[in-house]
Amino acid sequence: SPFPGVRFSSSIGVDEVKALAALMTFKCAVRTSVCLTRSFPDVPFGGATTGVRIDPRKYSDHELEKITRHFTVEMAKKGFIGPGIDVLAPDVSTGEREMSWIADTYTHTLGYQDINSQACVTGKPISQGGVHGRHSATGRGVLHGIENYLTNTDYMDCIGLSPGFPGKTFVLQGFGKVGLYTMKYLHDYGACCICVGDTDGAIYNPGGIDPKELKDYEQGHSTIVGFPKAEPYDGSILEVPCDILIPAAIEKQLTRENARRVQAKIIAEADNGPTTPAAHEIFLQRNILVIPDVYVNAGGVTVSFFEWLKNLNHVSYGRLSFQYEWESSYYLLQSVQHSLEQCFGKARGEIPILPSPVTPGPCDCKCLQPWRHTGLTALLSLWQIMTTVARYNLGLDQRTAAYLCALERIFTVYNEASFT
Repeated sequence: SPFPGVRFSSSIGVDEVKALAALMTFKCAVRTSVCLTRSFPDVPFGGATTGVRIDPRKYSDHELEKITRHFTVEMAKKGFIGPGIDVLAPDVSTGEREMSWIADTYTHTLGYQDINSQACVTGKPISQGGVHGRHSATGRGVLHGIENYLTNTDYMDCIGLSPGFPGKTFVLQGFGKVGLYTMKYLHDYGACCICVGDTDGAIYNPGGIDPKELKDYEQGHSTIVGFPKAEPYDGSILEVPCDILIPAAIEKQLTRENARRVQAKIIAEADNGPTTPAAHEIFLQRNILVIPDVYVNAGGVTVSFFEWLKNLNHVSYGRLSFQYEWESSYYLLQSVQHSLEQCFGKARGEIPILPSPVTPGPCDCKCLQPWRHTGLTALLSLWQIMTTVARYNLGLDQRTAAYLCALERIFTVYNEASFT
C-alpha cells in the first residue's frame, strides 16, 4: 500500500485506522486512475494508515525520538513497512523530523542491505531524499481542487457564486501544515480569510487575516490566540458566514447536529473525513457544494508518490534532462533571433536573447515545480468525477461520483487479476 500516514494522537484507535485506510485506498484510486497512471501504469492504489496512541505535547524531543525509533523497529519486524511494502508518510503531529528518524532506523536495522531502504518513507528532509514542496503539497492540492470548481460556471451558477477567487471569503479550521499553506495559497489567489480556528481557540477579522503575519505570530507564541490584528471568536467557526469553509483539522467535524447551521456555499474537505454521512445528505438538500476529501486533499499522496519514485531511481527528477531542455530552448530562441534579423535587418544591432527573471537556471533546485503543479491540479481526475456526475445525474453529489470512480478502478484491476 502506498504512503500510509503516521499520526501521533491520543484518540487514535483500530476503527479510526481502518476508516482512514479505506479513505486512502479511494483517494489513491481517484487520483492515480486517470492522472498518474498515464505515465506510471503500475502505480499501486491500495491504502493504509498507522499511528501511535500518545499525546506528543507531553513528551520531550528525546522521548519522541525513542518512541518513533521503537515504533519503526516493531513495524519492520512484522513486515509492515519497507520500500516495496508500506511506504510511510507524515500525518497528524508528524513531519520531516519523524520521517527522518524512521528512515534512519529502518536503514540501519532491517534495511541495511537494501539499496532502496531510504524509499521506506516519504516526507523526508531534502538532504535525505525528500522533494521540494512536500510541506505545501496538500495545501496546494486544496487550492487547485477548489480552483477547478470555482472556474466551472455551471457549478457556480448552481450554488449562486461568481467564478474565481477574488472577493471570496473563507473560514479555516486547523492551522497546521495543511491549513497554513491552504490559507497562504488562497490568499495569494485573491480570497480573503476572515476566521481561523485551532485547538487553542479561534480568531476573527471580517477585513481579512494575513497568513504570513499569522504564521509569524504563531511561531513566536506557539498559538494563534491573541493575534493582535483579529478578535477572539468564541462560537463555532464552522458556522461563520462565508463563501468557502475549509475543515483542515480532524475527522467528524460536520455532523447532523451542526450541518443546518453551516453558512457556506462551498465546503472543501482539506482533512480526512470531516463530514459525516448524515451531514453530507443535509448539505445536498441545502444546495451546498462539498468537494470531497478523496479528491481535494490528495496533493500530499501525489507528491509522496514522486518522492518514492525518486528514491527508487536514485536520481532527482530533472537532473538528467534539464540541461538538454535548457539548450533546446536556447537554440529555438536563437533560430527566432536569426529569423527576425533576416526579416528586419541589423540596423539597430543584433537582437539579444535574454532570459526573463522567472526563467529557472540550470542549478535551480526548484526546476521540479512544473510536474508537481501539474500533478496537483488533477484536471483529468476532475473530468472523470464530473463525467460520472453527469452519467448518473448526481447533481452536487461529488462524493458519490468520486467513490464510483475509485470503486470502478479497483474492480477493474481485481477483475483483470482474477480476484473477483
